[in-house]
Amino acid sequence: MTGKDITFVAKVDSTGMLRKPNIKWLKGKWMDLGSKAGKHLQFKETYDRNSKVYTYEMSIIKVVDSDAGGYRCEVTSKDKCDSWTFEVTVEAVEETQPTNILEAFKRTKPKKEGGEAGEDEGDLDFSVLLKKREVKVEEKEEVDVWAILAAAKPCDYEKIAFEYGITDLRGMLKRLKKMKRFEPKKSDAFLKKLDDLYSVEKGKRIQLCVEVADPNAQVKWLKNGQEIKPSAKYVFESVGNLRKLTINKCNLSDDAAYECVVGEEKCFTEIFVKEPPVTITKPLDDMHVVVGDKVEFEIEVSEEGANVIWMKDGVEITRDLTRYRIKKDGKKHMLVINEATKDDIGLFSVFTNGGHSESDLEVEDKELEVLQSIADLTVKAAEQAMFKCEVSDEKVTGKWFKDGVEVIASNRIKMTHTGRIHKLTIDDVKPEDAGDYTFVPDGYALSLSAKLNFLEIKIDYVPRQEPPKIHLDTTGSMVNKNTIIVVAGNKLRLDVEITGDPAPTVSWKKGDKEITEAEGRVRVETRKTLSSFVIEGAERSDEGRYTITVINPAGEDKAELTVKIVDVPDPPEHVKCTGVGEDTATIIWEAPKFDGGAPIKGYLMERKKKGSQRWTKLNFDIHESTTYEAKKMIEGTLYEMRVFAVNGIGISQPSATSKPFMPIAPTSEPTRLLVEDVTDTTCALKWRPPERLGAGGIDGYIIEWCKEGETEWVQANEQPVDKNSYRVRNLPVGEKLLFRVFAVNIAGRSPPATLQQAVTIREIMEHPKIRLPRQLRTKFIRRVGEKVNIVIPFQGKPRPSVSWSKDGQPLDPKVVNVRTSEVDTILFIRSSEREHSGKYTLTVQIENMEDKATVEIQIVDKPGPPVAVTVTDVWGFNAALEWQPPKDTGNCEILGYTIQKADLKTKEWFTVYEHNRRPSCTVSDLVMGNEYNFRIFSENLCGLSDEAGVSKNKAVITKTGLIQKPPSYKEMDMSRSPKFITPLVDRCVIAGYNAAISCAVRGFPKPKIVWMKNKMIIGGDPKFIMQNNQGVLTLNIRKPSLFDGGKYTCKAINDLGEDEVECRLEVRVISHQSK
Repeated sequence: MTGKDITFVAKVDSTGMLRKPNIKWLKGKWMDLGSKAGKHLQFKETYDRNSKVYTYEMSIIKVVDSDAGGYRCEVTSKDKCDSWTFEVTVEAVEETQPTNILEAFKRTKPKKEGGEAGEDEGDLDFSVLLKKREVKVEEKEEVDVWAILAAAKPCDYEKIAFEYGITDLRGMLKRLKKMKRFEPKKSDAFLKKLDDLYSVEKGKRIQLCVEVADPNAQVKWLKNGQEIKPSAKYVFESVGNLRKLTINKCNLSDDAAYECVVGEEKCFTEIFVKEPPVTITKPLDDMHVVVGDKVEFEIEVSEEGANVIWMKDGVEITRDLTRYRIKKDGKKHMLVINEATKDDIGLFSVFTNGGHSESDLEVEDKELEVLQSIADLTVKAAEQAMFKCEVSDEKVTGKWFKDGVEVIASNRIKMTHTGRIHKLTIDDVKPEDAGDYTFVPDGYALSLSAKLNFLEIKIDYVPRQEPPKIHLDTTGSMVNKNTIIVVAGNKLRLDVEITGDPAPTVSWKKGDKEITEAEGRVRVETRKTLSSFVIEGAERSDEGRYTITVINPAGEDKAELTVKIVDVPDPPEHVKCTGVGEDTATIIWEAPKFDGGAPIKGYLMERKKKGSQRWTKLNFDIHESTTYEAKKMIEGTLYEMRVFAVNGIGISQPSATSKPFMPIAPTSEPTRLLVEDVTDTTCALKWRPPERLGAGGIDGYIIEWCKEGETEWVQANEQPVDKNSYRVRNLPVGEKLLFRVFAVNIAGRSPPATLQQAVTIREIMEHPKIRLPRQLRTKFIRRVGEKVNIVIPFQGKPRPSVSWSKDGQPLDPKVVNVRTSEVDTILFIRSSEREHSGKYTLTVQIENMEDKATVEIQIVDKPGPPVAVTVTDVWGFNAALEWQPPKDTGNCEILGYTIQKADLKTKEWFTVYEHNRRPSCTVSDLVMGNEYNFRIFSENLCGLSDEAGVSKNKAVITKTGLIQKPPSYKEMDMSRSPKFITPLVDRCVIAGYNAAISCAVRGFPKPKIVWMKNKMIIGGDPKFIMQNNQGVLTLNIRKPSLFDGGKYTCKAINDLGEDEVECRLEVRVISHQSK
């Protein structure tokens, strides 16, 4: 009622929810009422900790007419959603009718004191007049004036008001209007209208149905005011008084208002199309980054334009947080962190209304890696000294120090930073430049040091002949005496100083093979006092012992060197997963075959989800063992692993990717384990699947048994069974046995489900019993040609013997097929014939105990035609017919006859009677002067007979002396002279384009048409085509030129006269100007 308060209550069970659910109160389709809270709309929320139930209340204070309509309450929590709709109808408060009708129209004082009251404000008050008059009012029977007014016509309102003393006609009309507003309108066209609201899921089918009063009424269906046409999507049905509209494969465009129109009456409804939940097709990947790296989380969803919510550690990420950027690209949704910090470590989640995905973000401190350290240098005076180092980060800056004092740049000393390379260059080296040089990167506890040695050249007296001498520098890349280690791929240049007078000859050998090349990857470069051995891009084959020999007349010298090539190790081999847990996996691998010439320090591991291209590091510190347990994985997700080997030189290439593996846990135990059947050597068990399956699902079940009091369990099945039942065979007779069942998946066996009590292995005798279905307890009727498939279950132990008979005789297996199992028997006839009709008896027998059931099968067909159809009497416009029933009834009762008539003039058959029960009838309303034949069809369960019985004689309806006088008509003279009703019109055409001129003429006899150009008759020129179509004359001119311009005349001539029309045709030429 208007003016009253109303409260709606919704209760939500939060058992199993991780966080508080969200609730929305909506009006109509999209109006959120939460934003309209105030004095009129109030919301309340309570929580019961004991029952874990949230109670939500919405109160409407002092209901008004605008509060009427459809409402919806929606509750969401993570990927779950539920809703409930309800309708609110507002009615006006019923006014109490006073005993005296005049008291309802007293003029009362307006509510606001001092305000100016209008003419119609307040109610009428005749109390002053009544007090002055002392007239006794006779008691009369109470009359409901409002009922009289409501039933009366508007033209009678004034008369009724005068009769019952109503003076405020305006107030009376207002009240009548209110009364009529709330009266339910009775529909003459509809017996049942459409509901106010329908809801359907996207892609599903919905059917709208109304019931009309007139079974022949035509209806129109409208969508948003536009009429709907029948199609594959919109299907109309008309069954009796029902009118149905079926909408197939609903989409969002079908979310609209619909109307059903019958004549002038309409009924309305509204369809809401629910969208399916948006699922995540590409989930998040775990991320492992270092401080300062860019992080980009990316997912793909099933629908474009879907709304997703990003959360970090359970807190929603909004666009107000400038650290995070949320992007959308079609079905892709991204969360970007430009520079990761330690504060970003945590669990990032993304939610849609149909699922969610999670990802762990781990941020490690950034470590600076030295790719190339600075080396000691020995230079001579005036030469250039250059220290060079390379670090892993291009953005890192640093400072150079000499003996602990920062180096200052000058014209002679220069410091450069290019990418990851830092250089210190000293030109024109002097003795004071010698010392310890150090490079310190900014922001890192790291320093690189090297020594600069200054070489002084002293000029001493040298005798004329001096034996050759090899001066080897054992510093730098020499790890021990005469051994040089070179990293594979690097360049080796060994400069050997040679002294001797006269200048000695130099010879380099690897083993017994002399090296003579002056160019190439391995070469020897010789100068006066220096011999250089160079290897470009060192390879493993360059490893070995090298010999340098110098000879001059004063003697010879010889030195041996060992070159050792070191490289990153080969990748580890045979990476595989040996075990999984709910969120863990154990990975093993084999060490690389070649360690690169340096001991293996450890291994680095990476993993990724199958199908993803992003690898996640699992460890930053070197793992020394060849076994690793990966943690923090998502159950049910396929992962792949790869391993890197690390030695003193660097990191190897990644190993081959392991086979995909899935972290899963065993299921819970099976439930409701029961004994279904017991025999002398078998026991049939059945059970229900586990309550918790996990991501691994179920591969099957293992059944075991043991004797009561013993602990040794025997496995009954070699391979897991898929079904939830199993018969254990070959059991010891008479023993008491216990049974248990395991669920098996890739993670192993579940806890067992065990019978509480032992089972004695001994068969229980059970009397045979036939469970005859209800539909077979009466006559079983089928048409000829249809298949007969009868399934009858039975029970009994041990397995009973089953036999069938027909009318007391055994069944012929060539005619009827019978298949029998342990629990039922099937009688099957592929194509039934009348001969299959009869009583079929089923007998189930165990030793001397048996049970029987009888099924009566009746095969029916269409009947034959009636016989001896005769016209027995004719009188007036009537004819009497009689016939005999058909000889062939189709093996069932004749339900009636259909009678048709045909007169000898038209010989068209018309139905006179249908479903006539008697073998006789009287045909009326025959036409005088016609002769009639009759035919009759018989009808049974299968329908009308294929042939009809035709009457042997005819019914002649004779005339009764009526004579027809046909009226006389004067034939109209159609002759007339030619007359053009449509003239020719002047035209201007373009040269080279076909043109046509036309006109229309009327005349009888048909006139002869002559076309002329400039008063010259157009003959058989193929350029002109003349057409005459029902008096419409057309002259087609093919590609006219300037010569074809002029005056054209069309002349029509017949015996009664002639007429002509003419027009002027102008031909223009379009000139094309080249640019």
